[in-house]
Amino acid sequence: MTATVSRPDTTPDLRDRVAAVLPVIRDEAAKIDEQAVFPTGGLAALRDSGLMGLLVPAEYGGLGGDLDDLVEVAVALAGECMSTAMIWAMHGQQVAALVAHGTERLRAELLPRIARGEVYVASVTSEKGKGGHLLTAHAPLHRRDGALHLDRDAPIVTGGEHADGFLITVRDAPDAPPDAVSAVYADRSQLEVGTSGSWNPLGMRGTHSGALHLSGRVPDHHLVGSPGQFRTVAVRTFAPAGHVAWAACWLGAARGALRDVLGLLRSPAGRRQFDLGSELLRARLARVRMDLDTMSALLAQCLRDLAGDADPEAVPVQLRLNALKVFTAERSFASVDLLVELTGLRHGYLRDAPLALERRFRDLRSASLNYANDRLLSANGTLALLDRGVSLAW
Repeated sequence: MTATVSRPDTTPDLRDRVAAVLPVIRDEAAKIDEQAVFPTGGLAALRDSGLMGLLVPAEYGGLGGDLDDLVEVAVALAGECMSTAMIWAMHGQQVAALVAHGTERLRAELLPRIARGEVYVASVTSEKGKGGHLLTAHAPLHRRDGALHLDRDAPIVTGGEHADGFLITVRDAPDAPPDAVSAVYADRSQLEVGTSGSWNPLGMRGTHSGALHLSGRVPDHHLVGSPGQFRTVAVRTFAPAGHVAWAACWLGAARGALRDVLGLLRSPAGRRQFDLGSELLRARLARVRMDLDTMSALLAQCLRDLAGDADPEAVPVQLRLNALKVFTAERSFASVDLLVELTGLRHGYLRDAPLALERRFRDLRSASLNYANDRLLSANGTLALLDRGVSLAW
């Protein structure tokens, strides 16, 4: 992923930090999947590494990274454990929103703590009756005595039981319409946090994306963005960061799977078991590699869009960002599915096989469900009708 790194002089330090955490994440991956437990060891290593503050500006003690750096790190982490990578990447999404839209006072209070690895931030956008739709909310915000009061149920909060803080979407006021959405940051110590239900999913078992009930009050400067204007936060920062972060995790998991399969095929044992001259084997490898290169190219183009002067609300940019999420979700899963076919029952299908293709297969099945592909395809159909000139990136 060197093509996505914007500052070569910072690359060695960033890669050293990543290299230090990968062994912990790798060693923990099978256990957190088998037992459906949160990756406490991996998160502790990420806190110690400084990577929790990757997107925090240097003036607040962070690494001063950008979305290119977020992608590079997420790809590497997901190659070992997609649950841990997704937890970290979604934290990065929240940090990006706080950096770009938080009040000056909130940034001064919170960002140095994030940079020191003290605060892992979870996202609270899901709600009963609307799913994960970002731009509507039901539970209202109340303003009393210079404070923001909230009482919020969320059916899915990735890593919420273990989070130190939350970025929460709410309806701006009891009499506000559902599309007047505000975002509020809350420290865990400012809330009463209740958990319910269990987390026993097919894949992504380490994310602990269970249900939470959050209630409490925070100072009024914890509003992120203008009152009722979360749409601006979402369109300009939150959604783009989320799409590239998710895509990086899915691409990283598929890339790790291909890397491990190639290692097996090139090993002495693999050469004895597989016919490397087989046209079918080579065609399957070619298709997986082609999918990975195509996903990577689309991701790189979206990063160029977001780093340049392009308006993130422009139709071609929105089309590519939505397509990135849908295409990468579909093709990363399809790539691992094809690798399972290639390696067969012994290496691809068994749960205790060293390649861990079975785990990656289950993890990547979730990709199309994270903000449903059908919803984004419907949006892109509408956007495609608006783009009569069929604007493409060259």
